[in-house]
Order: sequence, then C-alpha cells, then structure tokens
Amino acid sequence: MSSAESSTDLDQVILPAIPPVHLLSGQISALQVTDRLQRGGHIVGRFETSGLVGFKVAAHGRPLRVQVSLSTDDMSVSGWHNGITESQGPSLPRFVQVRSQGRLRQCVLLKGRRAHAKVAFELAANEIPDDGLICVEVLDIMEGEGVSEELRQAVSGRVQPDGVAGLRLNKVVFELVPESEFDPDTLDGLRCEFSSLVSAGGLANWNRRQGVRVLRSGLLVVNPVFRDTFGSNGRLTLRLSTKAEAASLLPVTWRRMSSELRWLGHAGRKLCGAAAPVVEQVLGVRDGDMGAPEQRARANVTELTLPDQARWPLLVVLESRRGVIPTLESALVRD
Repeated sequence: MSSAESSTDLDQVILPAIPPVHLLSGQISALQVTDRLQRGGHIVGRFETSGLVGFKVAAHGRPLRVQVSLSTDDMSVSGWHNGITESQGPSLPRFVQVRSQGRLRQCVLLKGRRAHAKVAFELAANEIPDDGLICVEVLDIMEGEGVSEELRQAVSGRVQPDGVAGLRLNKVVFELVPESEFDPDTLDGLRCEFSSLVSAGGLANWNRRQGVRVLRSGLLVVNPVFRDTFGSNGRLTLRLSTKAEAASLLPVTWRRMSSELRWLGHAGRKLCGAAAPVVEQVLGVRDGDMGAPEQRARANVTELTLPDQARWPLLVVLESRRGVIPTLESALVRD
C-alpha cells in the first residue's frame, strides 16, 4: 500500500512559509516547534519564560532576512500563565538575547509596559537545513552559553530578572535578501532604534520614527547590522547628549520652580563643559570589557567612537548623574 493510500483525513498537511511572508499567528502549520511559548491567534504567541519557536520555511537554498517583532504589555510578568498579572518590583529594563540556528544575532532592551522592539538579521544559505526548519530563541541575558560573565556582572541589579517572561512575539518576517539598499550617512536616535542598530528600551510609539532617543536606563545596546548597510562599514560614532530631568512629582508651583532651577543648573554645566554624558564602559556581549572607550566631550555632547562590532552586540554603560537624562542624538559612520 502506498503512503498516499495509507493517509487519513486526520493527517495534518504541513505547508511551509514561502518568502516573502509575514507570520502573524501561532495557529499556522509552518510553526512546527514551540518551547515555553503559548500560541496566539492575532500574534505568534507569548513566552512563559526564555523559549524557542521553529518555523518550516521554503528557502530553496537561498539566504534569508529575518525580522522579529517583540513587545510588552500589562501581562508581561513572571508567572502570567499561572494567573499572576501584577508587576513584581521596580520597573527595570529587560535585557534579552535573540538567537537563531544556535548563534547569537542581536540583543534588545525593553522598558515599560508598552515597549516595542525589532530584531533583524540574515541567515546564510548554509545555515538553513534541508528540511527548512528555522529556529528563533529568545533568552534572558543571564541564560545560555557564550555571554561574558563581565557583562552579566555589569548589568546585575540593573535589568529585570526573567526578562523574557510574558514577552509578546508579535510577528516573524522571512524575506529574500535584497540586492541593494539605500544607505544614509547618518541616523537620528529614534531611527537607530527602529532600524535595530541600537536598542535602548523599545519604542512606546512605534509610528514615531524620527528624533532624539532618551536613555533613561543608562544602558544602550549596539547591534550587528546587515552587510553594506548603515553601520557595517567604517567606524560607528554615537553622538550622546544630556537634558535636564523634569520635576514631575512635585506640586505644580514647586514643579515649575524646580524645573527652572534644573534647567539653569544644566545650562551652567554646559557653559563649563561639564554637562556631557560620560561613558563608563563598553562591553561585548561575548568578549566582555572592550577597554577604555574612545570619547570626546564638549559642552553637553559626547562623541563615542565604537570598536569594530560587526559580529556581536555591544553594551554601552553610561555614568549616572542626578538631575540629568542622557540621550542619543544620532549615529554616523566615519571611514
């Protein structure tokens, strides 16, 4: 008896995803493997804790570009799948790593209840097996192999434990690698994050894609990017600045006075050249401390030139200063 004759109506037909494709649900047959992810109807699913998804994709021997959309909401807490819906402890940023086919691709920071982040990477043809199974892991920074202990010690107490708990996997996109792309000379802070070059806590308003990026956590991830695109050639320089912190928790009359005093103090520090943010450390997620950062300060602006980071994510740690908030103004590439 042939295999066709022995099949029954109960056999599930597995339809691979054919690029280009946007996968927006966890109920599709192309989603073949899940580990600690509960499938969704209008999203791919929600992670219970660090976990994995595996998709069957018809790559046909071609390299693929993969984009992963992650976000948080009110249910993004540890134990949500057991009925726990209340936040536990202070609102620290989540620091998670995204791996595919066993290799670290990018890292993201997510802070707050309405934060969105995008991860983007490419898979070479030889990284995709004959059966077309492409796996994407989302792990807390404290888990898994190949992460520097120096980096883990540097962020201990500054990031949320179990950072993947309750994280939404909104969609996964598979597309063919384009032959050429527009490559600008500079990107402002928000576009740096929207493009996945940097991650600073995730964007609450995903439609706002231009402007300065506030760095309230004092942490900034710089990710590897696609070949022949912004940040892949030459040395990447980040333009960092500071602004006065708003006194939002005081009574209205005192709030206005305090805000003005903070602004005057910040203006005075700018005139003295003492208002520029200070980069404490640059760490490779895999290699640890990258040595003394190359930074040049003027007024309230610091230009940080990064070492070659084409292969692994880097973490930039900024010095904490009372009354001021660091910001990312822009990034530029220099030969």
